[in-house]
Amino acid sequence: MNKDEYKNNNNIMLTAIKKQLDQMSEMMEKMKIADYVELMQSPYRLLWLNFIGGVARGFGIAVGFTILGAIILYILQKLVVLNLPVIGSIIADIVKIVNQKLY
Repeated sequence: MNKDEYKNNNNIMLTAIKKQLDQMSEMMEKMKIADYVELMQSPYRLLWLNFIGGVARGFGIAVGFTILGAIILYILQKLVVLNLPVIGSIIADIVKIVNQKLY
């Protein structure tokens, strides 16, 4: 291999390496690696963000469970009105217990 071919191969390899580095740089920016590293270097901020996220999830679960419970109670009350023989008495007892606990 002569000197010109060697330089040409080096230029091709350097161009390929530069292209791969550019692609990796773009991918890292899309993944926001810098933001993640910055967050990891600030443990108090990470704890605060996780605390706020946990409170929001807990609040969402509480609201969702309340709405779901209200819908189920509403359906049970409608079933009592239908006066089904066996199920009606059981549901009536459940509704009475829940109403007593509410007041």
